Order: sequence, then structure tokens, then C-alpha cells
Amino acid sequence: MKLSSQRKELEISETTFGELRESNEILLDGPALRERMAEDGYLFFRGALNREDVKEARRECVRRLADAGRIEPETDLMEAIPRRGGEGSYFWADLAEGNTPLLTVLYDGSMMEIMERLLGGPVLHYDFTWMRAVTPGGGTAPHCDMVYMGRGTKQLYTAWTPLGDIPLSVGGLIVLESSHQRHDITGEYLSQDVDSYCENGPAAEAVRTGKLHWEHPETHEAWDGAFSHDPPALQQQLGGRWLTTDYKMGDVLIFSMATLHASLDNQGDTIRLSSDTRYQRADAPVDDRWVCGPNGEKPIAHGLAAKRGRIC
Repeated sequence: MKLSSQRKELEISETTFGELRESNEILLDGPALRERMAEDGYLFFRGALNREDVKEARRECVRRLADAGRIEPETDLMEAIPRRGGEGSYFWADLAEGNTPLLTVLYDGSMMEIMERLLGGPVLHYDFTWMRAVTPGGGTAPHCDMVYMGRGTKQLYTAWTPLGDIPLSVGGLIVLESSHQRHDITGEYLSQDVDSYCENGPAAEAVRTGKLHWEHPETHEAWDGAFSHDPPALQQQLGGRWLTTDYKMGDVLIFSMATLHASLDNQGDTIRLSSDTRYQRADAPVDDRWVCGPNGEKPIAHGLAAKRGRIC
């Protein structure tokens, strides 16, 4: 099977594509975790989360998808087969709302223990949970998370959790090897904030009124925050390999804000379920877009209240 990302075929060779390095042997060693994160820009653990707990989280997610008419009738819900002729989907934040089995996996037990060892102290997790229910077709463009959540500490980590077994054909996450060290190429990009806009620029009114979600810092045109939409060309530019694996329920992949990552296209026949969650030290500055307000208000996320003008 040929693999693609952003509908562009990836070159599969020893110099362009490879397997994620597992870190299970240092799972309990905080200093070693920090050293490897600095070296690789990611940590991949096989079976670090309880598989049965993840399965229950998946069960609740697919039940909600079925209630929304997104699962093919008279099929096994746990297979997550999309309804024929139904709408495609990608982000689905509501799958996390009040989903106790899911929130337990992501914000309790083993996950928090890993983060506490990695961060070397008490941990705060963002209240916003990024959920993906990706139907067959596309995937995620190469990007770094810094541009979406860089207003607090830079010592912030993403955990990508497969909520099901995700073989290569279903479009798991891919990491560009050593990209976190290529600030000569990514430095200017990493300084951007998708919710910042040029208040004396041509798109200012469109951003302020919500007609334009994000503007590109140079062209002032619509932007999705991606660093590139051409994964093969990006690999050629930066070097290194696109790294991934056949993921299983219970696995978790953790990476830094400066690590370029994307996903393979979903070329399977099922919905790819996964979550992205963020963790930092509790005593570090926090990006207030992603935590609840003082009276329990939902995070403002990338809404209009998050916009910040700048003079260009």
C-alpha cells in the first residue's frame, strides 16, 4: 500500500521514512525522559495506558457518533464504520464533553504519572480536549503546536492518544525526525500566534468580526497555522525521516511544541479516533485560551475573545 499525507505520496526508503523509537525502558526515569525528549523531540510508549480503559473511552465516543447518525447502521459500533453517504468529519470536540471514561484515561492515572515524571513536578492539564473523528480521506498538515498555544510556558507537551488500533492505512500521526532542532528553518514560524492579527493591515476587520478565522502573518490571507502542506517536500527541505508506527490502544505519543508533525491520510474504511491533550507544570504560566475561566466558564479557545491585534 502506498502511504500519503495531504494527498501526496510519501517516499518510503531508509532515509525518508522510519519507525518511532520506543521509550518504555525509561518510563519510570524522569531525568532520562527529559534527556530523550531533548534529543528526539518526542517520547513513544507502547501500552503505557490501560487498554481496557482506552477501549471504554472508545466505546463512549462511538456511541455518541452513532447517536449523531455518523455510524453505518447494523454494524459493530466499535469498528467505527462511517455511515454511507454521510458527512465527513475531522474535529469533534463534543466527544469529550462529560465523557468520564475518556477523561479518566487522559487526565488521571498513568497519563498524569508520566507527565509528572517528565515535567519533574505537579502538573496542570488544559481543560480543552482536542478530539478527532477522522473519516476516510484526508489528514493533518505539518505544523508545530507552538503557534496555537504559545501564550504561556514553552515547556508544554502534547500527548497524542490513539483511541483504537490505528494501522498505517488509517492515518496515524507522523513526526519529522529532529525537526525540533531546526530553528534555523522553523524559528520565525514558531514565533507566530494564530490568534494574533495585523490591526493596521488589510484583513483586520475581517478577523475582528470573525469573517476571517486566522490571517497569515506575511500574506494577510486565510491561514490554517500549518508550516507546510507538502510533507514530502518538507522532509527534503529539513532532512530526517517521517516517523510513525502501527498504533495500538494503550499507546501514547508525547512531543514538544517545536516538533513538526502531521498525519497520514486515512485510506481505510473506518473513522480514525484520537485525542490531543496538553500538559505543563502547575507553577508555570498558562495560555488562558485553553483553561476554564474563574467561574467555570468554558475555555475561549480560538474564538473572537482570543484575538490580539498587533501593529505591523
